[in-house]
Amino acid sequence: MTDRTDLDHLISRAQALAATGSRRLVGICGAPGAGKSTLAERLVAALGGRAVLVGMDGFHLSQRELRRLGREQRKGAPDTFDASGYVDLIRRLRRNGPEQAHAETIYAPEFCREIEEPIACAVPVAPEVPLVVTEGNYLLLPDHPWSALRALLDDVWFLAPDESIRLARLIERHRRHGRSEAEAQDRAHGSDQANAVRIQATADRADLMLREA
Repeated sequence: MTDRTDLDHLISRAQALAATGSRRLVGICGAPGAGKSTLAERLVAALGGRAVLVGMDGFHLSQRELRRLGREQRKGAPDTFDASGYVDLIRRLRRNGPEQAHAETIYAPEFCREIEEPIACAVPVAPEVPLVVTEGNYLLLPDHPWSALRALLDDVWFLAPDESIRLARLIERHRRHGRSEAEAQDRAHGSDQANAVRIQATADRADLMLREA
């Protein structure tokens, strides 16, 4: 595993994958608040129409289903996602690239933080797009069915900013989306932190460690 932080290097690395002539997938992993979505968005913007972002968070279970299962207070834990659905989507994206005959546009879901719900079919991935960037907490989790993801991703980067920076970002994000200061602190240091410990234990499975987001 290589340790790099330079954005230009990351863009060059992604461009090299996009230039292979076939569909390639980059995964960006890290704990809540690590900066995954920010990096993924910057990367896709730098590559223009040659890359598209598909987030793991689109596979959050709905609030109604979380309540039915009694998991609403643990939202963000591995069992609060449709993990099998996410793995299936990544597998479909891999086999519907520019090198495939009869490839088709795949529609991915997107998570809307304003309503705390996933939206189906919000992200079209056309077959001519050579690079898919996917980001999420559990790309490197060794547990079934998450464990199937590692072999489907060509390059996985793990974000590991300073913990004080990560927590500050996370608390601010919770406040931005309507939580009080106390609620944001409780979430960041409670269920989010439990998930973070689990995620950080998977870092050695990444190809690249990024100390700064």
